[in-house]
Amino acid sequence: MLDKMSPNQRLIIAVVLSIVFFTAYTAIFPPVQPELNKDVQKPTLQTESNDTLIQQKSLESMAGHAVESTEKEMSSETNTIVVVTSKNFILKVDSLGRIASKELLQEKFRGDNNKHAQLIPAFGAKPLYLRFSDSELNNEAASVGYVASVDAINLEGEPQSVTLTQKLANLTVEKKITFYDDGHYDVDIKLSDDKKYYVYLGQRPKINENEQMMTVVGAMVYTDDDLVTIVEDGDAQGRKTFSGVELISAFDQYNATIMYGFAKDANIIVQPSSERDSDGDLEHNPNVSFEGTQNISFHGYIGQKDYKTLEAINPMLTNAIEYGWFTFAAQPLFALLLWLHGIFGNWGWAIIGLTFIIRVILYPLTHKGMVSMQKIKELAPKLKEIKEKYGKDPQRMNAATMELYKKHGANPLGGCLPMLLQIPVFFAIYRVLLNAPELQGAPWLLWIDDLSRMDPYYILPILMGASMYLQQRMTPNNFTDPLQEKIFKYLPVIFTFFFITFPSGLVLYWFVNNLFSIAQQFIVNQQFANANDAKVAVEKSNGK
Repeated sequence: MLDKMSPNQRLIIAVVLSIVFFTAYTAIFPPVQPELNKDVQKPTLQTESNDTLIQQKSLESMAGHAVESTEKEMSSETNTIVVVTSKNFILKVDSLGRIASKELLQEKFRGDNNKHAQLIPAFGAKPLYLRFSDSELNNEAASVGYVASVDAINLEGEPQSVTLTQKLANLTVEKKITFYDDGHYDVDIKLSDDKKYYVYLGQRPKINENEQMMTVVGAMVYTDDDLVTIVEDGDAQGRKTFSGVELISAFDQYNATIMYGFAKDANIIVQPSSERDSDGDLEHNPNVSFEGTQNISFHGYIGQKDYKTLEAINPMLTNAIEYGWFTFAAQPLFALLLWLHGIFGNWGWAIIGLTFIIRVILYPLTHKGMVSMQKIKELAPKLKEIKEKYGKDPQRMNAATMELYKKHGANPLGGCLPMLLQIPVFFAIYRVLLNAPELQGAPWLLWIDDLSRMDPYYILPILMGASMYLQQRMTPNNFTDPLQEKIFKYLPVIFTFFFITFPSGLVLYWFVNNLFSIAQQFIVNQQFANANDAKVAVEKSNGK
């Protein structure tokens, strides 16, 4: 069927298919809207029940022993018992032994309402939340707070530890947490008796969700056989158990809560959480925990999915950076982008350098495609003659057409193939630039002061659309259908509208890519023009 279409028809189909792909992707992965949590008073199935203490009984009667005043919890809230400060963050541990909050102090990580980004959501399970299988023991644990060995830690390069102790009627729980200024921590949990319990990963960060588009958010399980399982928010169904797990992660576009370093036989459990949306309906978001028995040790990290940071902590953690279907292409492209940033010292120029390298690699193919389209344009009158002569005999018309192509060295697929090859490259670049926290707050020049956000003045998208229009005008076409010509003419407008909300780093890539295409097309057009002029000059000379 493709051999019956003109090159421009194939070109239109390729572009339209890419638009359809974008549109479908947007429909499938719409921007995640901020949760209003109107129904925060409703207890969740496995998390909120431990946040709200049972008020009908006194703490002593519930615990079965005297409870010191320092261990008692208010029925409406929990208290901060440890504050960990660093030059980059403030982390708080509450009296239920959980990491209750982590605030990023860098200005570029501003969250909603222009406040410092808060990585731990206010509601839902929190990191290091410990829940017992025994319901009575669990209720007691929810009523008796932990006591911390120190109430404040100031990280100045050296890791520091705190020991949290919870004394129950027949059990003592001890959590030793060692914090590092790069955002990771070590955990040792010891119980005085062998009781089955679960340690929760915590909910994913939820920062500026109205600005996140077409990004995957949810939970990840990465196993020792290099298998990645992602359960997206809204898609969690039933209870799933994993073993041989290297890391678990609850993540959004740029940030993640990660735990790793488990025992090989540790069971990781993913099941729907019981968070409620703004309408009070239960959401099917993944809730991740792992089983513990008496004494366990593991590690954690809460912060941005910054490649260099994760690699410095443990190279295995870089697997928490996920690019979807195009990971195979996105990972080497990001490595190249990282290398270029080391040269230029600016992410905007690194993107331009990456675009240049990609164009150089694809140059032979794109050159052949442009040459083929020029040749087909020149053959248009002869193609029209063949159609008029053999229009009633499709087989003879196709044979004559292919013979004409062969004679003049024109490839009907030559113009389409380079574009088809660029589409996966574009999507790989798209995933890289969309998921790179390194671009947050990264300026390029003039008005572009954050490559991770849309151009506030729409200048780059407009320039991108204008460059696409110019490229279109320079590209040879052979339209026979006026409708096709109109559709093709409006593509720059469609793309401009579509790119308005894209991160400026991605728009910069596409704009610069268009500029390289324009330059290459100009060279090819000039070569053909010079060849034709020389041919005309020879014919005139022979005529004389």
